[in-house]
Amino acid sequence: MTLATRVRLFAASAAVAATVAFTPALAQDISETHLSAARAAIAAINATGDFDGVLPQAAGALKSELIRKNPDLVQLINAAVDEKAIELASRRVDLEREAAQAYARVFSEPELKEIAAFYESPTGRKLIADGPIVTREVLKAGEIWRRGIARDLAQMVGQQMEAASEATGTQPAPAESAPAESAPANQ
Repeated sequence: MTLATRVRLFAASAAVAATVAFTPALAQDISETHLSAARAAIAAINATGDFDGVLPQAAGALKSELIRKNPDLVQLINAAVDEKAIELASRRVDLEREAAQAYARVFSEPELKEIAAFYESPTGRKLIADGPIVTREVLKAGEIWRRGIARDLAQMVGQQMEAASEATGTQPAPAESAPAESAPANQ
């Protein structure tokens, strides 16, 4: 899951949680056209796309575990896990329904239509495609800025304390040095 996606999901989750806490709207209060607009917005932003790998990953992990414990049953394990995973795939609609209801509780039908229209536009598609790159660059810039602020603050306070100690004849304890300004490690 990319950082931008995590940020987008966290923001959406926080908005949903806040709205659910303060909104008495229940699933039956949301019209079918409102849910349809929510499903369109979800599809446009690929809000549930990060969950596409859940079932295949769970199946793969279960196969590995069972085969490790029962190496003589490889064919049976593979067949059984694949068969049951295919049966569970139909439950994906449950996630889509819950996501649509969550978005519909937070956003009005016109807002959802605007969201879908934007993210289906060339600019919206570019934001989805290139947003993670921009987010990574902004985080790098923010880290460099944070380090510079910490360094400069330590230097400025150190100079002020030195001047004050010269005036009073006391020696203040030195502050721990601020981290050097450099590019952060790859994230």
